[in-house]
Amino acid sequence: MDLLKKIQNEQLREDDFELNVGDTLRISYRIKEGEKTRLQDFEGTVIKVCGGSVNKTFTLRRISYGVGVERTFLYNSPRIEKTKVVRRGKVRRAKLNYLRDRQGKAAKVKEKTAY
Repeated sequence: MDLLKKIQNEQLREDDFELNVGDTLRISYRIKEGEKTRLQDFEGTVIKVCGGSVNKTFTLRRISYGVGVERTFLYNSPRIEKTKVVRRGKVRRAKLNYLRDRQGKAAKVKEKTAY
């Protein structure tokens, strides 16, 4: 078991970033197209965080041209170049699946004013 934990600890990120459910994040994600690589930004609200340690994932949701788009990222992925917290959300749930049924202003999360 010690060998397994040793390998998992090597895979963890060194530059941890803080994220909570309800936060709005801007992720710069490295995309490989043929032989070229480029960075693409994805900005959305964190609707859920699953797992822990090496298997930790988080899902971002945004509305693009009137269609809801969700994308799940691995927290420890080497493809994530940088993250920026655009705003902190004030929520009382661990998972915000109810946002999938809402549109417009009803799909917004209130901003946390005091940190």
